[in-house]
Order: sequence, then C-alpha cells, then structure tokens
Amino acid sequence: MIKVGLVSLGCAKNLIDSEIMVGHLQQAGMTMTPEAELADVLIINTCSFIDMAKKESVGAIHEAVDAREESKKRKKQKIIVAGCLSQRFKDELPSLMPDVDAFIGLDQITQVAPIIQSLMGTKDHEQENLVTKGPQYIPDYDTPRFRLTPKHFAYIKIAEGCNHPCSFCIIPRIRGRHRSRTQESVVKEARQLIESGVKEINLISQDTTYFGMDKWTEDRPKPRSGVDSSKGDSLSTLIRELNAIPGDFWIRLLYTHPAHWSDDLIQAIAESPKVARYIDMPLQHISDNMLSMMKRETDGAYIRDLLKRIRKGIPGIAIRTTFIVGFPGETEADFNELIQFIEDEKFERAGVFNYSREEDTRAAKMEDQIHHMTRKARWNEAMRAIQRGVEHVNRSQVGKKLRVLVEEPGVARSEMDAPDIDTTVFVDKELPVGSFVDVTVKDWRGYDLVAG
Repeated sequence: MIKVGLVSLGCAKNLIDSEIMVGHLQQAGMTMTPEAELADVLIINTCSFIDMAKKESVGAIHEAVDAREESKKRKKQKIIVAGCLSQRFKDELPSLMPDVDAFIGLDQITQVAPIIQSLMGTKDHEQENLVTKGPQYIPDYDTPRFRLTPKHFAYIKIAEGCNHPCSFCIIPRIRGRHRSRTQESVVKEARQLIESGVKEINLISQDTTYFGMDKWTEDRPKPRSGVDSSKGDSLSTLIRELNAIPGDFWIRLLYTHPAHWSDDLIQAIAESPKVARYIDMPLQHISDNMLSMMKRETDGAYIRDLLKRIRKGIPGIAIRTTFIVGFPGETEADFNELIQFIEDEKFERAGVFNYSREEDTRAAKMEDQIHHMTRKARWNEAMRAIQRGVEHVNRSQVGKKLRVLVEEPGVARSEMDAPDIDTTVFVDKELPVGSFVDVTVKDWRGYDLVAG
C-alpha cells in the first residue's frame, strides 16, 4: 500500500485542490500519512501569488529534498511539486530543481493517483514535467474530495480562473480564464455538505461576483459596473437557492470584486437570512490615479457609492477589504487619500499588502517603482489606520449579543469573521465545538472580542 504525505500551502482555493487530490488518492486505495518521513510519496501543493508565497513554496521543496538526502528511510521517497508554482514556472522549475521527481499543474490534480503509480512502478526514471498550458479543469459536486477543514465548515469553489486585467496580478496567467460551475452543481454540493453536518459554507473563486456571467449568451450581455446581473445564473440567483436549503447554517461570500456588485446582489443578500452579514471585497486603493494604473475597472466615486449602497441595503453588514500600498507611481497624495479613506470608512475587517513586483505582470514593467523602505513605511502607517478602525468597531460591540460558531474550546467566530483570515471571539471553554451559540460581548483585546 502506497503511503502519501501532503504539504498544502496558500489560500483556500489551493486547499480545495489538495482535498481533491486526497480524495482521488484514497479512492485509488492509497493511504495518507501526516508524517513526511513515513511517506513513499510527498506532494507539495504550492502557491506563487506574491513573492512571499513563492519563497515559502521554494523553501518547503528544498526542505523536503534535503530531508530525503539526510534520511536513510526516505532515500526512495518520491517528491511531487503541484499547484501554482508548478503552473507558473513550468518551463523553469525542472532544471532549477533536478531532485524533484515530478511537476504537476492545475489540470493534473484528478490524475495524481495514476501519476504516483507510474512513479512507483520504476526504480529509475527521468524527471517528469506533466504541467500543461492554460488550465481548463473545474470540480463538480461529485468530484472525489476529502475535506481537510474541521467538520463544521467547508469551502465550495464555485468557479475557477479570472478574466480581470489587474496590472499587479499573475493569477489569470496561472489559473486561466474564468469558468463557472453550473448553479445546479454548486447547490447539490452544498446540500451534501449541510446534510453531513456542516454549519458554514464559504463560497470561493478568484471572483465570486462573476459567477455565471461567463455562460451568458450574446442576447444576455454582461453588465457594466453596478448594473443588475439578473440575466441568467449569477451570484444573486445562487444565493437565493442556497438560502432555500433546509437547515441552520451560514453562507459566507469570499473574494468578491467591486466592479460586479449590483443592486440585485445587495437585495439577494438582504433577503437571505442564512447569508452571513459579511462581505469580503478587496478594493486595493481609492485614488483614481492608482485604480486606473492597477486596471481595477472602478474609480473612487464608484467605490464610495457602492459602500453606501451596501451598508444601506444590508443593515449590520461587516465589510472586509484589502489594500495595496507602494504600487508603482503611488504619490504621497495618493497614499494620503487612501489613509483618509480608511479613517473615514472604519472597515470592520481589513488588511494591507506591501506591493510585490511580480514578473510577467504589467506593473512589473512600470516606471516609478517605489523604494522598498517607502513601501514598508506606508504599510506600517496603513496598518495603524486599520487598527484604529477595528478598535473603534470592537468598542462598539461591547454589550451586544452575537451569534458565534465555536471553532475550538474557548474560541469562536462571529458573522464578521471568516475562517483563518479574521479575528476571534473568546468564549466559555465548555461550549460545544461546531455549534452556534448566542453570547454577549464583555470586552475586547486588540482585534479580538471577549464574550461571556
């Protein structure tokens, strides 16, 4: 029996790819082991979104190769590198990492079992590079999958790829064009998960608000920013169907893009009590100059108006966003406008990325690259502004009742907190894990709340 170890790096979208690989390996009769030294095959599912992620992935690969060289037990171990790093650098990695046995891309995750059987079937073999150009794969509701998340929450990948032209982002070149699943497929998977006891469904893709739009016909034109998207399957129609599934659970929306929000989507959320009052919407900046150079398909006035419409249409909504500082050409005026925007909006949840210059992106070729010390100083200042906003929000929560989902003994999440991203609510250690509980906020500590 072949024993397989797995190192899964990166975002929740990558985690689902890992879950699909594990599902296919188990279906083929292979055994998973959490101990790398006991594995006949070690798969490293990599990320390469920004420079920090690339370094983590490369470090994990070198660590695995070095461990194999130093251990007699692991001499025959095969190492497979999967995921975004393989896909992005499919032509460069084989010569840079000669000790890796095989590289697989995003279209090979369902073929991982026969790939392993082939590797194990020969004593001596040449390094295999199986990565194909332009990924096309997307999972379905019946795709073999073994969940690596706790029993009470799960991710559903509703689409793959991205059509947006953001000048700083390499993701479309790694994961290909946007391709939505059918609404029926997503609803079937959600039903299966809820029937198995899942209490929180997290909808993910590169852009969840683009769901269904790639399937619209010519007589159903794709909307411009802010236009109602009720021409066919859309995130709005999906939300309404998911909300109608019997059971007590949350539906959480992650990775939405501001350009495709609509009044119909706002109304769908407002009318769907099972949708968590939480929106993840990376805005990246507020300066018109920066938004134009970033090719974000929005401008500052549109973003400000959208935030007002969302807050008015969905009372009690928590908005999570992220920004990029130090983008090429960012002036002091641009940055100061961003800081003032953060101060004014007081986002419930937010984060900041220090601009990462990624090869093969438009932004990498731009002039006026910002010095790394300036980028770091701006990151620190933006984070302080965000912290002040979060502390303002947390002070306002004291004395209020919250419904929380208990993650582990003494630790829970509110509707305002996505798994592994946001903050926590400290609760009584006796509360049952995986259950919804109503608590009263007694205090706050930095980003976290304390409830009784």
